[in-house]
Amino acid sequence: MKLNNVNVNGAIKEVEFLLAKEKNMSPALKAAIKILIMLVTILANSLGVTSKNSSKPPSDDKNRKRGSMNKKSDKKPGGQKGHVGTKLKKIADPDEIEELEIDRRTLPKGEYKRAGYESRQIFDINVSRTVTEYRAEILEDQHGKRYVAKFPEYVRAEVQYGAKVKTQAVYMSQFQLIPYKRIQDYFADQVGLPLSVGSIFNFNKEAYNLLEGFAQIAKEQLCLSDLINADETGINVNKKRLWLHSASNHNWTYFYPHEKRGTEAMDQIGILPNFSGVLCHDHWKPYYKYECAHALCNAHHIRELTWAEEQDNQQWSKLMRELLEKINKAVHDAGGTLDRIRVEDYRKRYRKILENGEPECPAPKRKEGQKGRLKKSKSRNLLERLQNYENDTLRFMENDFVPFTNNLGENDLRMTKVQQKISGCFGSMDGAYIFCLVRSYLSTCRKNGVGATEALRLLFQGKMPGFINDLMLGAE
Repeated sequence: MKLNNVNVNGAIKEVEFLLAKEKNMSPALKAAIKILIMLVTILANSLGVTSKNSSKPPSDDKNRKRGSMNKKSDKKPGGQKGHVGTKLKKIADPDEIEELEIDRRTLPKGEYKRAGYESRQIFDINVSRTVTEYRAEILEDQHGKRYVAKFPEYVRAEVQYGAKVKTQAVYMSQFQLIPYKRIQDYFADQVGLPLSVGSIFNFNKEAYNLLEGFAQIAKEQLCLSDLINADETGINVNKKRLWLHSASNHNWTYFYPHEKRGTEAMDQIGILPNFSGVLCHDHWKPYYKYECAHALCNAHHIRELTWAEEQDNQQWSKLMRELLEKINKAVHDAGGTLDRIRVEDYRKRYRKILENGEPECPAPKRKEGQKGRLKKSKSRNLLERLQNYENDTLRFMENDFVPFTNNLGENDLRMTKVQQKISGCFGSMDGAYIFCLVRSYLSTCRKNGVGATEALRLLFQGKMPGFINDLMLGAE
């Protein structure tokens, strides 16, 4: 590894060589020096880690240059020639019309007739409270017996909140991730509507209860699909570390919180044990407990290969990174898959690079009397993984539905990290369950062309979007 062009590995190896030759040094001093070498190695490794060579997020990069990935352009700011913008367009039926008349006193003397008008439109919003009172007619017969008209099923209390309030509150809470207190302030400030934090939670819980049927359909559809992108991330629930699991593809998303990260959680969720397609993931070992085909995330490989090149000066890793990027471009240019001849050619080049990397990154040798598992370098572990999981690394070459990376799964989880940054944690396990199921529903709806507001409006009307409703009817 290198730091500021200093070869740390070289210096450590020289110290270890001199230490081995030293005969007159006490065992205690040797042990102390070895501990210092270990600490230097750990610190050097951590200092050399960035978002480009590890899973560290870009926001944690020290002194990162924002926007450095974008090359400076000589184009003028704004939309370019031929670009179709999203500017406002006049509508034929405005909600209000305000007539503007000419002050005739400002005109020269003469006869004038109306010749039409010139129009301009202002698009604005009106945020206000609307109170609808339902009055049930009461009839009384000649004997004094009273008959009262039935209220609609959704009108259950003397005073209650309507579906639009619930839709807006849940949208702000679960989609825009705004904390309860700020939502309460919004309704009081902008709408003039008193809304307690408890009411907002109850709206979210009502949405959760209404989604029981969706949860079952989502899991069934994922089980039947050709591909699942799987990932997991840590969450805090009432100051306790838990895990949020994600299974998704281009049409469906399902999140679930659990105390465990491994197969115990995945088995309980009930998707992967019943899945027989291709599972795309980042090589988290518990995923290999499931007897389906696997595809590894090459974005992770690219970052690890970059680390091996920059920190361990591994030339094979540079060649492998360039080869994977070249194959990805070839697959993209070919429309999703490569023919058999090109597949075999790339496989031979892949294996040759790893073969040539063996002497550059050899396996550790067991010393005389040494017991236990031999410690391998990060670069060696990476080389062996690419050897042992060649098919899973290169599966994207031959299957047009298998992606080069697991970016879709990671993107689906990204808003969870945003929620944790905003709120810090979930106050209870109930809050985590609600968040996961509502977000699963909203993410799935967006993937199928249904906006979050429309999806929630339908939900609080006791309905489901067409694509879900058709599946639910078919399951009955």
